[in-house]
Amino acid sequence: MQRLKGIVIPLMILLLWLIGSATESINQYIIPPPSRIWQTFLYLSASGVLLDHIAISLYRVFAGFLLTVMFAFPLAVLVGMNQRLAPFIDPVLDFLGHIPPISCIPILILWFGIDEASKLAVIILATFFPVFLNTANGILGCSKQLLEVGDVFGFNTWDKFSRIIMPAALPSIIVGFRLGLGYSWRSLIGAELIAASSGIGYMIIEAEQLSRPDIIIVGILTIGLFGYMIDFCFFKLTNYLLPWNGKRELYGRS
Repeated sequence: MQRLKGIVIPLMILLLWLIGSATESINQYIIPPPSRIWQTFLYLSASGVLLDHIAISLYRVFAGFLLTVMFAFPLAVLVGMNQRLAPFIDPVLDFLGHIPPISCIPILILWFGIDEASKLAVIILATFFPVFLNTANGILGCSKQLLEVGDVFGFNTWDKFSRIIMPAALPSIIVGFRLGLGYSWRSLIGAELIAASSGIGYMIIEAEQLSRPDIIIVGILTIGLFGYMIDFCFFKLTNYLLPWNGKRELYGRS
């Protein structure tokens, strides 16, 4: 019953949409009826156009996210374990953190063109900070009492890191990864809207130029659906990998 409550509002919106379309109180050119949206979805799926765009966007998201983790995670561990580096890095990160990744797209296009490199660069810029900051904060937030217990047992630096610091920091690290995945998806769509020749964002902007609101709505719903699926799967995976963090009964709630 708790999960069924989550579909009440979408069903109400769909009902109002159906009524508005049937009574012609909604401009069907601007907002096509649900039946037309469904037909467009079936056509794009059967022709393979939608699946091709989805596959390209997902590849970009996961490739950019993995590249970010490979760079941001070791740097966060280095800063977290060596706090003397923080004064050198923090001012630069504070400055870069206030620059929206979308604003960098024009210069990235000049540097890399409209090929994959510019999209991956936007994803890295958008994903870096949640991964880095949550990882560093998780390491810095490790209890000093636990580290003192490690001293009592004669743990060396590696033992403290692998057996105390990392298990304690994992919940924060996972939150950063989860946020990073969400930022990757949203930033990629923004990049594809501006400079791309494929992907869900490109499909939407092409449909706008062709005056096809049905394709635009299909693209928007596809973005929301796959974003939800990615977040949900990552949520379930973290619950499985972090049993000591407690079970969660409801999605997104502890």
